Order: sequence, then C-alpha cells, then structure tokens
Amino acid sequence: MTAYGHWIAGAWRAPEKGHYPVVNPATEEVVGEAPESTPAEVADAVAAARAAQDGWSRTARRERAAVLDRIADLLVERGKELVPLLQAETGATMRVASTMQVPVAADRFRRYARGAVEPDVIPLAPRAVGASALAPGGLLGAAAVRRPVGVVACITSYNFPIVNLAGKVAPALAMGNTVVAKPAPQDPLCCLELGPILREAGLPDGVFNVVTGSGPAAGEALVTHPGVDMVSFTGSSAVGKKIAETAGRSLKRTLMELGGKGAAVILEDADDKVIRSAIGAVGSVWSFHSGQVCTAPTRVLVHRSLYERVVAGLKHYAESLTVGDPVDNSTIVGPVISAAQRDRVEAHVAAARAEGARIVTGGTRPPVRPGFYVAPTLIADATPSMIVAREELFGPVVVAMPFDTDDEAVRIANGTAYGLYDYVFSGDTARAWALAARLRSGNVGINTVQRHPETPFGGFKESGTGRDGGSFGLAAYSELQSVVWPS
Repeated sequence: MTAYGHWIAGAWRAPEKGHYPVVNPATEEVVGEAPESTPAEVADAVAAARAAQDGWSRTARRERAAVLDRIADLLVERGKELVPLLQAETGATMRVASTMQVPVAADRFRRYARGAVEPDVIPLAPRAVGASALAPGGLLGAAAVRRPVGVVACITSYNFPIVNLAGKVAPALAMGNTVVAKPAPQDPLCCLELGPILREAGLPDGVFNVVTGSGPAAGEALVTHPGVDMVSFTGSSAVGKKIAETAGRSLKRTLMELGGKGAAVILEDADDKVIRSAIGAVGSVWSFHSGQVCTAPTRVLVHRSLYERVVAGLKHYAESLTVGDPVDNSTIVGPVISAAQRDRVEAHVAAARAEGARIVTGGTRPPVRPGFYVAPTLIADATPSMIVAREELFGPVVVAMPFDTDDEAVRIANGTAYGLYDYVFSGDTARAWALAARLRSGNVGINTVQRHPETPFGGFKESGTGRDGGSFGLAAYSELQSVVWPS
C-alpha cells in the first residue's frame, strides 16, 4: 500500500497533515493513502503553477502538442499498471475500468494534442473609421485571438476520475494554461499518478500540480486563492453553487458541469426496434458504472400506450444483470462509491415506496458482502413531484412515469432543476428533432445514448454553465483578446 504525497512543481511533497485512507468500494479494504492538504500547500501549488505559466504559454504550439501526444502514449503504455489501481479505488467493473477509463483519458490527451495547433486567430475584415477626438481616421485591421486564461483549478468528480481530469487538463494545457488539480476525495490515487507521467512526457515542472484532501478544505483554499484565474468543476449542483458564489467574489472564470436527471422520452410511434433500443439505453443506468453517471437516463417517460410493455422489458433487463465483485468478468453491476452513497440511494428508494410508488424490482440491498452494493432498481408509477423523480440519485435506480401527450412529456422532462442530457426515442426522427427543441437540456440524444466527442458538452439550469468538448474545450480554457492596428 502506497502513501502518496502532493505533486507540486514536478516533485512529490510530503504532506504536513499526514494522510487519509482511500477505500475499495467492493472490498472495504484500504487501497492506498492520499495526502491531506493545508492552505499553505495549496498556495504552494498555485505559486508553482503561476511561476510556470508564462513559459508554458510562450512554448511553441507544436511543442505543446508533442508533449500531449507523449502523455497519451505513456498512458497507453502504463495502462496495465494503472487499471488495477483505478479499478480498486473506484469500484468500477473491470470492463469499465479497462475500456472506459485509461484509454479514454489517453484519447482526450491525443485529441488536444491536435487542438494545440488549431488556428487561434480569427481575422476580421478591415474597417474604415472616421476621425474623432480620440484618434485620426483611417483603415483599421483587427483580429480576435484566443489567449490562455492563466492558472486553472481543476476540481473533479469521483465517477471517472482520470477521464474527467484529462478532459479538463488536456484542453487547458493545449491553450497554454497551467493547472492545479484537486481530485475527488474518494479516489484520487490515479490522478496523483499522472504527475510523474506528465513530467516524463516533457511537461515542465509546475505546469501540472495535484493536491488532495478528505474534505472540502483543499477545494475551498484553491477556489479562494487570488492566484487562480479559472475554476473548472465537475460534481454536484449544490457544491457547484458554492464554488460559483466564492469564485464570483473575485470574478474568476468558471466552467461548471453539474448534476443531471436525464429523461428518456419514448413516443407512441416507437416500433419494436426503437423500443428495444430504448430499453437497452435506459438499462445502461444499471449496467454502466452502477448509475454513477451524470448523463444517465434515470427517468423514463413512456407514452401510456406503451408504458406497461416498457416497464416489463426494463424489469426483465434489470433482473438479468449480475451484481457482485467488479473484478469478476461476469459482473455487470458493481458497488457504488461509498457506504454513505449507498445509504443515500436506499433512503430515496424507501421514500418513494412510502409515497406510493411501485418498486417493480430491486429496492432491497443485494446479498453481496463486503462492499457498498445497490440492486438495480426500477420504480414505476412515480409522480413528477416525488423527490425520486426530481433529484439526482447517482445510483442504479430508474424511475418510470407515463404520459398521454407530447406537451405532458415535455412538461415532465423539463420539470426538474436539471438540464444536462435528455433522450427522445421515436420512429420518426423529424418528430424527435422537433421535440428536442422543446427540451431545456444542454444535450439531447435521438434514439441513442452514444455521445459525439466533438459536440459542446454542458447543461442548462442547475446542470452547469459553459461548454467544453472538441474545439469548444479550447474556447472554454481561453480568453478572447482583440488586436487592432492601422492598415
């Protein structure tokens, strides 16, 4: 078992306050020890990033691209070492850990290696400007140029720690920013392992730093530090609001990817093929990382004519899934991240039962010991006002509700505080396209839960502010500077 230090200015730093244990959600055993942060250590990490920022921002873009490419290569090479650690600290199944964690992180660094050399100048047509008291008249040329924001605090979520961090760090570095990362307290170890990998790839010392902590103190110190220019956060809407409030006092740039309560709307024109696709898509709430995905379609809104058929199909799907040890290749549903999260999900299910909803399957703790397991649960006949139909649970729970008209479906879908990712399943894609325009959601999937990697990603309402993804990520981590000159 390894006791890690902070990664600051290209070297390990022993923590002043010692360490805290990182627990495997499947075995309840300690995987490793992460460092506790003091405000002074966070300040040191910010100072290192600030000192390195000017040099990195003036590094040739092709050189920055080469470093990001080497990072991707090293992640692929070290995959066999990283995957077991990542699997152990997250509790993800081996299928998810080996295919959707390290390889996707490598892909993101590779994507922004290309992004580092994308054009960053938008030329503007010359304009004739008349003389004024300010200056003589003439023909003026101009351009809008993307410039680095500066020092970026990257605060990440526990569900996909290394992927989420790569999605922030890669575009930030491509644009010439420097980074102080603060991973989620539950599973920060692989994020700490990135430090030496990025240094080996040729990233200058201080450009990437990592601090951790078991509570909110490290994140609070990072967000409030005057040397931080931007905060990029992925996590709950409640924490996002606090960060936005704090960052707003010094007008820090923020990028917020927050909670979701995705609705999958199944219209009455769905044929057998579309219905099967919809059931598989909604079933991903159970089969993919135990529902710990902010984009998951955790509400399924079904036209009343198809409702019982879809509920029966989802029940069959849920009951076919193997719950158990995530290291076993036959396992589909592993644990949630912690005992506290398991208890929270169970409490929401119990409340739904008490409010009169029908627990179609699941709803009781599976007989798997040790570990923090929640059975795939389907709740039917919920009402839109029930907490289980409004709040993000972040667990393997689906809530089914019928509707009679498109207007009613839209009203239910839009009836939560969230607006991150919704889905429409229909035999008429033109109709689905029109319905998508009425959904107050940053993303809409039509007859699919697949994501296009180049689309802008973010949410409406309390699901966040700003957009990243593809070239939009370069814009997210840059400021626009206008440059004007006489022609």
